[in-house]
Amino acid sequence: MQKLAQFARLNPNPVMELAADGTVTYFNQAAFKLAAAVKRGHPRDFLPPECPSIVRSCLTTGESKWRLESRIEGRVLSWSLHPIAASQVVHAYVTDITERLSLEEHLRHAQKMESVGQLAAGVAHDFNNMLTVIQGHAGILMARSEFPPGLKDSAQAIFFAAERAASLTRQLLMFSRRTVIQPKPTDLREIVGNISKMLKRLLGETITLEFSRPPDLPLIRGDAGMIEQVILNLTVNARDAMASGGTLIITLQSVTVDAAYVELHPEARTGPFVVLRVTDTGCGMDAATQRRIFEPFFTTKEPGKGTGLGLATVYGTVKLHEGWIEVTSGVGKGTSFGICFPAMPEMAKAVRPTDSLFPSIRGGNETILLVEDEASVLNMGKIILQDYGYRVLEAGSGMEALDVWRRHQGPIELLLTDIVMPEGLSGLDLAQKLLADKPGLKVIYTSGYNTNYLNTEFFRKGAAVFVQKPYTRSSLAKAVRECLDEPRASQ
Repeated sequence: MQKLAQFARLNPNPVMELAADGTVTYFNQAAFKLAAAVKRGHPRDFLPPECPSIVRSCLTTGESKWRLESRIEGRVLSWSLHPIAASQVVHAYVTDITERLSLEEHLRHAQKMESVGQLAAGVAHDFNNMLTVIQGHAGILMARSEFPPGLKDSAQAIFFAAERAASLTRQLLMFSRRTVIQPKPTDLREIVGNISKMLKRLLGETITLEFSRPPDLPLIRGDAGMIEQVILNLTVNARDAMASGGTLIITLQSVTVDAAYVELHPEARTGPFVVLRVTDTGCGMDAATQRRIFEPFFTTKEPGKGTGLGLATVYGTVKLHEGWIEVTSGVGKGTSFGICFPAMPEMAKAVRPTDSLFPSIRGGNETILLVEDEASVLNMGKIILQDYGYRVLEAGSGMEALDVWRRHQGPIELLLTDIVMPEGLSGLDLAQKLLADKPGLKVIYTSGYNTNYLNTEFFRKGAAVFVQKPYTRSSLAKAVRECLDEPRASQ
């Protein structure tokens, strides 16, 4: 008997003894600590409301009750009650399962995102190749001086329709974390400052944008284009939530996350972070809506008014940057999204925001080896590069490219190759062979895939230049010029 008493007293889990009327006749130290954790003075104060009837049922039937749940002060408690017929008492054991339930919910959410990501990746290659051709040729037509002015509007309509389709594909791949990220040391103040004018136009005259640049802020390692997309998506959502006008506030802050915070936020990690916070004064969300906002295709907007991919894209992009998202909202109280990016040791330098994100693109006379197994994409890429003055040697496969290389190795300064190709020689393999012959060769990889075909860590480390399909005339020309102008990085 003494051993049993000692077992209950020293048990690290809360243990209580309940009399037939449900009153507490014994509790151990762990039960007292739990009472304090849920802001109660005594263990009897956090018993389930229906406890007396459960105790009577246990003693009457002789059966135990398992996995009964109660909620108090935001915590979820799991109870098991076992009748002791000889002494007409019930032994109660309770466990705080709040963290476990949170982790389970996080896992279910991640699995749901993964399944849609697999679907998106499956169609990305062919779809992106088709969009590359549509956008590329539309851009070529609009750039021609002899193109009839009366047809320019039609060409622009084709281009922008393809861009909208490409945007949907990019969003699917970004939220599923199947896109290639090319992070660099990034100043979030510069990103927000550069797109402020665009955000004001997007918000309209009835919504005020407030952004104050902090004087000091650590750099983050990020992909500027992806982060811009995150801010744009959050801004669109905020605008739609403020139909009658309001204020959108963007803030940047350096924080240090401690272990206590991580215990309540399974996605968080300890250490220094930069928080990008986007807050609106709109209609807000109830708890049920908040639980689903990052699900793909979930939207509260009218049919035809939203794809349900905006916040799903934000979620995936933040995960790619090894960060997480905090959301606070209430009906009629607005919404705040806090995005936490891992901070670098370096501090950002003071810079003035630029007026344009897209500087003018110049061409050149270098020789480029263009390798692409899709004939229509190959032909289009050749036309674009020749328009910018480059000499283009083309190949429809890796093996064919090796033959072209043997005949023209000397003058070739850049290899522009698709990654996934037939005949057993990928773009990555081809590049390694050519680099062995000519270590100074510049390399750009392209692909419509966003799956395990790509060694994303290779690009994440900055070891190569990657251009995601579908690309446009200007985006391809910009990538080529920048690659040729920069000192060669380690391949």
